[in-house]
Amino acid sequence: MSKNTGNAAAAVERVVTQAYAVIFGPKGAERDWDTMRAMYLPGARMTAMRPDGIEICTVERYIAGKRDFLTQNGFSESTLVNRIEIYGDMAHVWSSYSGDWIEPEGNPGRTRGINSFQLRRDEEGNWRIHSLLWQVETPDLPLPTDMDATR
Repeated sequence: MSKNTGNAAAAVERVVTQAYAVIFGPKGAERDWDTMRAMYLPGARMTAMRPDGIEICTVERYIAGKRDFLTQNGFSESTLVNRIEIYGDMAHVWSSYSGDWIEPEGNPGRTRGINSFQLRRDEEGNWRIHSLLWQVETPDLPLPTDMDATR
């Protein structure tokens, strides 16, 4: 751990909180995509692991692919539990989440899982996301008890 772990941990947690906030919004609300782009380092990858397969994309592909879904259905996602580890200029955050939206026919959609954020400090000393990997919870793969604040 670095000697400025407390300050660094708070800064890392702010980035993770902002990552959730930037995709959060009511139906019809456009997201702040420029803020999202600024949170990620150039070349960053986003990888979703779902029961129906794995999707890997850049931030730009994520925006292009999810923009309509997020604005047409509304989406809220929030942290359940964050575990932050820092070593020098790199950080890892295990972040369990819960999210919901409204399907076009009016039915509620829900998801939970774990986000794995890898961050590093950029040349200006700011923490930015290097990559994001997430796995969706399933009946066969429930959240671990220590990552489920609802239990």
